[in-house]
Amino acid sequence: MTARTPHRGAITVCVMLATIMQALDTTIANVALPYMQGSLSASQDQINWVLTSYIVAAAIMTPPTGWLAGRFGRKRLFLAAVVGFTIASILCAIATSLPQIVLYRLLQGVFGASLVPLSQAVLLDIYPREQQGSAMAMWGVGVMVGPILGPTLGGWLTEHYDWRWVFYINLPIGILTFLGLSTFLSETARNKAARLDWFGFGMLSLAIGALQMMLDRGEQLDWFSSTEIMTETTVSVVAFYLFIVHSFTARDPFVPLRLFRDRNFATGIGFIFVVGIILLATLALLTPFLQVLMGYPVVTAGLVLAPRGVGTMLAMMAVGRMIGKFDARIMIMGGLGLTAVALWQMAHFTRDVSQGALIESGFLQGAGLGFIFVPLSTNTFGTLAPADRAQGTGLFSLMRNLGSSIGISVVSSLLTSEAQVNHADLAALVTPYNRILQAPPYARIWDPTTMPGRAMLDAEITRQATLIGYLDAFKLMLWVCLLAMPLVLLLRKPRSSAPDSHAAAAALD
Repeated sequence: MTARTPHRGAITVCVMLATIMQALDTTIANVALPYMQGSLSASQDQINWVLTSYIVAAAIMTPPTGWLAGRFGRKRLFLAAVVGFTIASILCAIATSLPQIVLYRLLQGVFGASLVPLSQAVLLDIYPREQQGSAMAMWGVGVMVGPILGPTLGGWLTEHYDWRWVFYINLPIGILTFLGLSTFLSETARNKAARLDWFGFGMLSLAIGALQMMLDRGEQLDWFSSTEIMTETTVSVVAFYLFIVHSFTARDPFVPLRLFRDRNFATGIGFIFVVGIILLATLALLTPFLQVLMGYPVVTAGLVLAPRGVGTMLAMMAVGRMIGKFDARIMIMGGLGLTAVALWQMAHFTRDVSQGALIESGFLQGAGLGFIFVPLSTNTFGTLAPADRAQGTGLFSLMRNLGSSIGISVVSSLLTSEAQVNHADLAALVTPYNRILQAPPYARIWDPTTMPGRAMLDAEITRQATLIGYLDAFKLMLWVCLLAMPLVLLLRKPRSSAPDSHAAAAALD
């Protein structure tokens, strides 16, 4: 495809719909989890599988996107993914038990895995290099705003209709996307001789799956004192080791090592891993913080989170105009700075934090991520040959999903453990000699000599201990952001190119 690609606008709209549909489902179910939990008779630990099953399946099935597109054709794969994702969404909506919805969410992840890398690859192909920054800005709106606006839309649908509508909403989007792609997208050449490195794919999938199982169940099973956790950790490490060794020795490995000779690409996938952690892990913390600790109704919680998406959209609109005029590395560093400021604000939240402070920090973080994502995408693929884009975009999405999955598991585990430790520390301060408890209002409400007083005192200690756990988790995200800043120094400024972006990119191979 060239700059004269017919129906470029229509194709852009269609791939944007596909991107938004897939990205939205990573978080749209977050605020509906308490309602699902009651409807499906699940525990708190079990209901989280609704989130992680989708993310893990998407992470495992993202890398084969390049091979599948080459073997069967990009358009065929795109249409099959849209149909499968839409059907899986309807199955999630009609699920009547926890095993059913987890299975259907796995199917959603399997079919949805290729939607984002295919969308990115299509946009990179139909726009010349001098317009790829703007194209990545449009694409980035779907990738970044989808997860951010998911809780707002999910909260509204859950409050006014039912939690099942967070999945039904994919039906009209899926139909429009399928019709548009069928009409306007051209098929690519098929390489029927292409072979998939099944051993490499299997080892990578096993490593990712075992790692996620270990992270999800570690807190519940007391980590490495559990035989199951030890087994899952061993399987993950051994599988990843075999994958690395095989990649260096195989003739056609599942992940071509030539991709990592491109310094921008290698640095970019490390960066997007960090972005995945900060984006979804922070959202996974904020949703229960607002609903459980602050007592916000589901719709209010969604509305408070909405300015995060506004910040991202405004930043991406600005970046789309700035991308050719300013060094992308400066914009990435600025975005990291804004994100760090927002996380610093979150690390100082109290239970009396105002909605204005919540909105301000959310807007800043959204704007920061917007300034990071577009120039990062442009730099990551700016020096990569067009022939490697399908596999490159697949790995890019894989690292983002891995960061999200690992980040959610780590902060959830940290929150639980910190709340327990903090509860024990605070409870140790409850003694007859504590002057605060002797003050008139507290002595009457939190009287430890009566059963109601002890219950209210324990509830307050639990709230304070949980709040400290949230603040510690936000501090961890802040350190992740700060430690990622030096990676900017590894990025190179892509060479300016002639309008024929494909020829220029091929010359860099």
